[in-house]
Amino acid sequence: MEDNIGRLIILIMCCSLLKGAVSQVYSVGDENGWSSEVDYGSWSEKYNFTVGDVLEFTYNKGQHNVFEVTESTYRTCDASSGVLAKYESGDDKVELTESKKYWFICNVNGHCLGGMRFGVDVKAGNTSSTNLDPTPSANSGNAFDTWSLGLCIFAFQFLLRLFC
Repeated sequence: MEDNIGRLIILIMCCSLLKGAVSQVYSVGDENGWSSEVDYGSWSEKYNFTVGDVLEFTYNKGQHNVFEVTESTYRTCDASSGVLAKYESGDDKVELTESKKYWFICNVNGHCLGGMRFGVDVKAGNTSSTNLDPTPSANSGNAFDTWSLGLCIFAFQFLLRLFC
């Protein structure tokens, strides 16, 4: 009986760790996407970004693009240097793989200076201090969170019946 209780405790601990390990997918600009009509400074401040999260840029291919750049390039909107990555598909997914400050611009003429730029401060874990209760967009992975929690509850009930 003690062995069964030990297994249950281990299962509960594993499920709680799984919940904290789920990354989020953030639709840049929420329902407006990557366009000139969004205040991206305000948008990026609404969320707590952590390593493993994904930024999804949705826009009309050919009308916009996404450049990951250095801070200097971000500030000047001059992409003649300091470009770290270019995305031009219209449905670009950028995984935030490091704990650092990321900078993004649209390099179409006039768009960056017009406001299509933002930076995000990516933290190593769930320790961001920007907003303790973010409201992720509809594409932010909540379905997976619900699914993983449901799976843990099912597994817990199954093992409880099996061993107790």
